[in-house]
Amino acid sequence: MIEKLLAAIKKETLILLRDRVGLSSLFIMPMVLIFVMTLIQDSAFKTLNEKGILIVFVNNDKDSMGYAIEQGLRSSSLCSFHDSINGVPATEESAKKAVTDGKFLVGVIIPKGATQAIRNNVTKLVQQTLNTDSVPVASDKSSVKDSVDITIFVDPITKKSFLTSVSSTLREFVSNIKTKIMFKTFADQLAEIIPDKKKTPYNAFGQTQIIKFSEVYASKGFGEIVPNSVQHNVPAWTIFAMFFIVLPLAGSMVKEKNEGSVFRLHTMPSSFLILINGKIVVYVIVCLLQFALMLSVGLVFLPMLGLPVLDIGNSIPGVLILSSATAFAATGFGVMMGTIANTEQQGAITGSLSVLLLSAIGGIWVPTYVMPEVMRHISVVSPLNWALSGFYELFLRGGGVKDIIIDSVKLMIFFVATMSVASIVNRIKRKV
Repeated sequence: MIEKLLAAIKKETLILLRDRVGLSSLFIMPMVLIFVMTLIQDSAFKTLNEKGILIVFVNNDKDSMGYAIEQGLRSSSLCSFHDSINGVPATEESAKKAVTDGKFLVGVIIPKGATQAIRNNVTKLVQQTLNTDSVPVASDKSSVKDSVDITIFVDPITKKSFLTSVSSTLREFVSNIKTKIMFKTFADQLAEIIPDKKKTPYNAFGQTQIIKFSEVYASKGFGEIVPNSVQHNVPAWTIFAMFFIVLPLAGSMVKEKNEGSVFRLHTMPSSFLILINGKIVVYVIVCLLQFALMLSVGLVFLPMLGLPVLDIGNSIPGVLILSSATAFAATGFGVMMGTIANTEQQGAITGSLSVLLLSAIGGIWVPTYVMPEVMRHISVVSPLNWALSGFYELFLRGGGVKDIIIDSVKLMIFFVATMSVASIVNRIKRKV
């Protein structure tokens, strides 16, 4: 039995090596896909993370609020801050024109006297609260409103989420400076009652930021793995390439049928499983070689283009188990399609279209978390989605072997199911 298996492996290896064009495409095609799709989607992933929004800023206030907003935008990773255009300080007119011309996505204009307007309104509110007699108290509370009108110029191509992010950030800065002004005004009023001004609330707490926010990506391992185009595209298109092996595999099986090789093999005292094991072993090895090559692209070549380095997580055994399960699932699918197809055209068209469909719904082209809810439910039927979910666990969440066991088992069940279908179809065709 071992001699027959080795002979089958040798036969499949020779057939594969003779088709140098087809063999090279199995490795070159996914490499090109990874390069192209990662470069294209790099900006898209930055968009999803909403980082680096091009903003031109004009500070006509020249006071506390204007400076506070400027400092906040400069230090924020949300935007790429600019206060000049072509080396000239931006004005309201030049900022509007720059946004109109598409040089910036958003233009923020802080009006003159904005801080003083807030200060005046806060003073009225404080005096109403303390009911002081130094300044007449307005009888109509509706008259006490913030009258600051911050203008935001928006490029029509800008996503609504960008505008929402910028607006909420500006509101945060305005609320912060308004709170400080209110606190200081209260403190000034109380200072007239409290003799020791060093113990006034403003001096004690005015410079303290009580609540702080920090973003931490929740991963199971140590360190922080940031989602980016590399972390998605390298495993995604590697899985796609492994399943796309259906083309040469199915084509090889159909060619053997047409040439009569299968009939001669069936005359040998060997089962279908022994004969097909040679193909399985050879193509699983090819899939694993594809996987290793694609990892090298993410680890070595993509960083040369200024893209992030692929982080493969903390579990090498998990990577080996999941990649092997994916290789078996892809090979089993190829064997099934090759057994079902009657002509090379059928194998090529049906195999390629089925892989494209499974990859589309499985989150290879577009991550499932940006899909509509109905598509997220449908995506779980795709074996490519099982493999991609497992690599997400390893590459993004820092998971280990126990976190990818379920996905690996599902892929191996898929392999057994496809091989069972192939065996049944082969038996039926032999009887015919």
